[in-house]
Amino acid sequence: MSQGEAAGRGAAKPQDQGWAWMVLLAAVVLQGLTLGFPCCIGVFFTDLQHEFQASYSETSWFPSIMVAVLHGGGPLCSILVKRFGCRFAVMLGGLLSGLGMVSSSFCKSISQLYLTAGLITGLGSCFSFQAGVTVLGYYFVRWRTLANAVASTGVSLGFTLWPLLSQYLLDEMGWRNTFLIFGGVLLNCCVCGAIMRPIQLASGSLPQSAKPKEQPGSRAEEAQLSNGASPHHPTLQQHTKRTKCFQMLQKYLAFDIFCQNKGYQIYTIGVTWMMMGFALPHVYLVPYATHNGVEERKAALLISIIGFINIFIRPFTGLLSGHRVFTGRRIYLFSLAVLLCGLSNFICVISAEFSVLILYCIILSIAMSGVGALTFQVLMDVVEMDRFSSALGLFTILESITLLIGLPLTGERGYESWLGERWWFGNW
Repeated sequence: MSQGEAAGRGAAKPQDQGWAWMVLLAAVVLQGLTLGFPCCIGVFFTDLQHEFQASYSETSWFPSIMVAVLHGGGPLCSILVKRFGCRFAVMLGGLLSGLGMVSSSFCKSISQLYLTAGLITGLGSCFSFQAGVTVLGYYFVRWRTLANAVASTGVSLGFTLWPLLSQYLLDEMGWRNTFLIFGGVLLNCCVCGAIMRPIQLASGSLPQSAKPKEQPGSRAEEAQLSNGASPHHPTLQQHTKRTKCFQMLQKYLAFDIFCQNKGYQIYTIGVTWMMMGFALPHVYLVPYATHNGVEERKAALLISIIGFINIFIRPFTGLLSGHRVFTGRRIYLFSLAVLLCGLSNFICVISAEFSVLILYCIILSIAMSGVGALTFQVLMDVVEMDRFSSALGLFTILESITLLIGLPLTGERGYESWLGERWWFGNW
């Protein structure tokens, strides 16, 4: 049963109160389990290298595939949500995530890890995360901005807790048993999905776009039928298939907006380029610190510091940018955050001492909070809301491509080239 069908059949239930807050709590946990999970991969980077005798480039493909699929599976998730509803998509994602991590604990080669932890876990995390964000739009109207800001703290909690838990389990049990435990932890996405029951809205609150519209290709088909053409004529069938294919691409991947809206075009290209180096610290910061003499537990603590500061800065940034003073000016705040994100890497060039790396994490976390809180809000400013879901589909697919190749592009130098790439891509 789809979300729209559930909305259309029942009596009205109150939004912004009651069970909506339980759904918000589930969304917080969900974002910590999914979007916050890839940050802990850097803890296992050296062990995976030694286990599979792999190079930096080969090992880096594993987190790259996971993050790229997590961001790029949006259109597929949208189809699942429209067909089966948010609850089904979240629970299916939890099953895939758990299955992927359990399977990865039995991998015998790095290429098998690409498939299990990279593709399967990444796709499951995508389903759970994006469906969990979508369901907040059904449960919250008046407090929607606040709900999204609070839900985003789950990512920060994930950044804080995942590295610490990973380092502890790695020291006690090894990476294979740790991945097995992570599979069980990620199954809790199914519990969060069970909480997100379909909401029933009043019929008057349904969007007008829910009414069936005449397809653009239907008139052309009717015209040919009126001229005596058979509906089974090969030429007409090919034309109909091409029309339906174009409609699907326009619905889920807004190529027409990309060509016509210069603001959306420039913003999408800029963010896509930025993502080439945005994820590098989550993977390379820990091995970079340990290589320069920092203890492993302290090195894992660096990622947790980034997440802990995010808990407070990200919601504050989201609420601040929602003020009417910044209406139409959020792009400048976003640009400032991206600039600070790139400039912060000069701190690591100066020194690799633990105290200096803490200062780097503080500044980087403030900048990343701004980027994380403003990315989609700025997108809403440059695209009309009735086409936002389509624009978001193309946006996430393009950024997933650069997320996929960003880590492997560092090559055999690994974290030694991270600082240069982060500066160049972060300040484009």
